[in-house]
Order: sequence, then structure tokens, then C-alpha cells
Amino acid sequence: MKRKAVVAMSGGVDSSVAAALMKQDGYDVTGIMLKLWQGAAANNESGCCSLDAAEDARRVSQILDIPFYVLNFADQFNATVVANFTSRYAAGLTPNPCIECNRSVKFATLLNKTRTFGADVLATGHYARVEEAAGKYRLRRGADPSKDQSYVLYMLGQNELSAARFPVGHYSKTDIRVIATELGFRNAQKRDSQEICFVPGGDTHAFLEAQVPEGSRPGPILNVSGEQIGTHRGFAHYTVGQRRGTGIAARVPVYVKNIRPEDNTVVVATREQLSEVEFELDGLNFVCDPPQREFKAAVMTRYRGPESEATISIEDDWARVVFDRPQPPTAPGQAAVFYEGDLVLGGGTIRRAA
Repeated sequence: MKRKAVVAMSGGVDSSVAAALMKQDGYDVTGIMLKLWQGAAANNESGCCSLDAAEDARRVSQILDIPFYVLNFADQFNATVVANFTSRYAAGLTPNPCIECNRSVKFATLLNKTRTFGADVLATGHYARVEEAAGKYRLRRGADPSKDQSYVLYMLGQNELSAARFPVGHYSKTDIRVIATELGFRNAQKRDSQEICFVPGGDTHAFLEAQVPEGSRPGPILNVSGEQIGTHRGFAHYTVGQRRGTGIAARVPVYVKNIRPEDNTVVVATREQLSEVEFELDGLNFVCDPPQREFKAAVMTRYRGPESEATISIEDDWARVVFDRPQPPTAPGQAAVFYEGDLVLGGGTIRRAA
């Protein structure tokens, strides 16, 4: 008897080929698209989860001769991903909505939903790999370093990984497009999704002005000495480490160093004044058990960003990360993910700097 798999299909080439690979691997496959929008699709330019994307996924399912369903997860999505996004921006943080979507929707609600389809596993188009060894499931980077998505999956644990499959994670993006072309998929050359799917037209500033009015009021821009050197458009429109768009004309480039919603202030600094050696994390998750209370790892603090060696010290439900060498500032609200080679150890959410 064939094992059954649900494949989360976004309408993109990666999830389409994931469905094809699962079928080639002998699974009885069902394609599922999550309707995450209410009313008309918010952002057709995002390349995923839009009405056009649903049609692409349906056409692929017809070619593969697999059943395809669209499930309405809009309420769940708004109550978790969108609510988290707006509340964190209102607190002066910079969230990653893809991480929250993976945590709260795809590998929570959808994973539970697979059981109602009689499925054993949930497959997605993420560029990552899952391996089982000695009764433990390990999460590894995707084989294509330029497409690796393990950073946005660090929150997965043993329960999720035991049922997760990432079939495209063993291939390069070029390989995936070749497979899609050979199968006759009309989305074989479709561009990757770039914008946030729930932000209308991809205009994040307009979205924040409507959804986070308290973070869209002009206020002072200060230098590290506390002198006002400009006026910002609203603290929610800035990210720690940002250089472009500050509106400051200075002899040397300045970067956002701190965002203070409590007094509606943005602090900027020169590159020399910006580096940091340590920061704190909460919301910790380890794929397996933590290596020990204190351990060394390579730490990545933004999606596809560089990684730096650090010492991680676990303190109950939070951790301190101390870099071996000073690094550019981390953005509170983003994830910091720990790696040992291509193995994901875990990670957490960067707390506001003191």
C-alpha cells in the first residue's frame, strides 16, 4: 500500500517540483494550497498564494494527475502571522513573517490537517534537508547554498521533522527548473516570490501606515550623543542596521543603531560606532537537545546573511550570544540561528538591545 503525502503547493516552481518528486518516490500525493488572504489576493506580485498562483498549482496538479484542494486558512493566518507582524513593528522590532508562517501555519495547523487526508508526511518546496540518525531527526542546509532556507525552519522540532519532507533540498535551483521544464510545467521559469504576500502591492510603508499608526508618526532622529540631527517618518519604518532611507545628509554614512518606540525616537550612528559583541535571545528552540549549557556555533542573524562564530550561553528560557569578533548590529525581532557546519542546531528571537 502506498504511503500518502500532502504537498503544500504555493503555485511556484519549487513546490510544484516537490509534488512531482514525491510522486516519483512512490507516494500517493495530494496537493494543498492555503488561501491566506481575505477577499481579493493582497499581493499578486509576491508570486505565491495569490489567485494566479492557485491556477498555476491547479495546472501542475492536472499534469501530475493528483488531487488538488484549496483550504481557507485566512483567519488562522491573520490571527498569527499578520497580528505578529504588526504588533512587533509597533514595538519597534523587525519580524520575519515567513518564520511565523512556518511556525504557526504550515508546520502546525497544516501539519495537523494532513491527518484528515490520511497522509503520513507533509512536503514543501523549502531548500533544506531532513536526515534521521540514531532515532533523531536532523535539519540540514539545502544542497544549493544560494537557495538554502534552513534559517526560516529553525523552529522545527522532532515532532515536525519526523513528518516533514523537503524533496527539492537535495537539488540546485537550476536542476529544479530543468525538471519543471521537462515535465511541462507552465511555471518552470516563474520568478521567485520576493514581496510579503499579505502586503498590498508590496508597499510595506503604506501597509505600516495603515496598520501601525502609532509607529508612523514623525519624530526625532538622534546621534549617539543625543543631539537631534533629523526627523524620521515613523519608527516602524526603520530597521536596526539600515543605511538607505534615513534622510540624513552627513559627511559619513550613518546607520540605524536603535529604535525607541517609548519616546518615538530613532538613533543613528557611524559604522565605527555601530558594531556589537553580544546580544540576547528569547523564544529558544533546539532541533534536538541543546548541545550543552554553553557551546560554540556559527550564528546567522538574518536570512541568507553571513554567519559569525560565537559562544552561546543558555540561561533558563533565554540565551546570550557573544561573538568572537565585533559584528554589525543585529535587528531585534529577527531570528538568530545556530549552525554546526550544515547542521541546524536551533535558534531564537533577538531581543531589544539594552
